[in-house]
Amino acid sequence: MKKTFLLALALWGPTLAWAATPTARQILERMDKNTFSQTQVSISTMTVHGERGDRNMTVQTWTQGKDRSFSLYLAPARDKGTKMLKLGDKLWIYYPSADKVVAIAGHMLKNSMMGSDLSYEDLMENSSLVEAYEAQLVGEETLLDRKVWVLELTAKEPERAYQKRKLWVDQQQYLALRQELFAQSGMLLKRIEVKEVMATAKGWYPKRVLFKDVLKTGLGTQWQIEELELDPPIPASRFNKSSLGR
Repeated sequence: MKKTFLLALALWGPTLAWAATPTARQILERMDKNTFSQTQVSISTMTVHGERGDRNMTVQTWTQGKDRSFSLYLAPARDKGTKMLKLGDKLWIYYPSADKVVAIAGHMLKNSMMGSDLSYEDLMENSSLVEAYEAQLVGEETLLDRKVWVLELTAKEPERAYQKRKLWVDQQQYLALRQELFAQSGMLLKRIEVKEVMATAKGWYPKRVLFKDVLKTGLGTQWQIEELELDPPIPASRFNKSSLGR
């Protein structure tokens, strides 16, 4: 009996080990589930590390799903009162200094958002990774003393801002600790690194993230969440275009 058990274990061992490793699609699904909530309200600090010094901005953001978000800049004085509203594939910005609402569309979406390493196009990403990309698990590594899966993603649609991505995904927290974003040509466009994470009722969430547009000078843009509330009630009026006015 013992010999039979050991033989079965030897035969099935490799299969069991393989089954313990999730597929690339399963990893993406867990990542989406880890960070998704029906609604969110957050207060964040964005620090642009420019050649001439740092520039800090504080913004409060209300989000519903992936299609709706409203942001209000609280500081500094020069940006206070600036508002952004995203509804699906539409984006508007209200500039208090000019008392004017501007629609951001077309080539303007590729412009830097508030002088940061993020573009307005980044803000418009409204699909989950598993919906937007085909993924392949290409290996395992150790990053920041964490075991990670390495995934290579290819966009399903040609209009995606980033046609290819490479992700280093924490095997326990299911967060991409590092991302590299590429154009169709294979040229590296941006790097994203999670510097600090926080626990929520739903799982792990990135708390401090460094974005670096490799085509720009400077040391990148840090985004840090100061306060986060998941699934709070948000009135529908928050996502109305009239909310952009005074």
